[in-house]
Amino acid sequence: MRAIICVTGRDSVGIIAAVSAVCASCGANIVDINQSVLKDFFTMVMLVEIDRLTLPFPEFSGKLSSLGSERGLDIHTMHEDIFNSMHRI
Repeated sequence: MRAIICVTGRDSVGIIAAVSAVCASCGANIVDINQSVLKDFFTMVMLVEIDRLTLPFPEFSGKLSSLGSERGLDIHTMHEDIFNSMHRI
């Protein structure tokens, strides 16, 4: 199983490191990452494997959302099944 993590907000040092640290601490493996900075606006999309999460998916998503709130970022985590269902219509 996989999930998509989308991060947007003002660029600052350590965004990728902070999101990666949450993933690692929860057992999510980063499979692919795409990020860019447009002037001072940061965007990132990560694809993570969630088969070995050490906590339920909603808690993992909540941890990332909390990180976003702490850092002034918008972080959304979507299970691959939901993502696929939304794009099949």
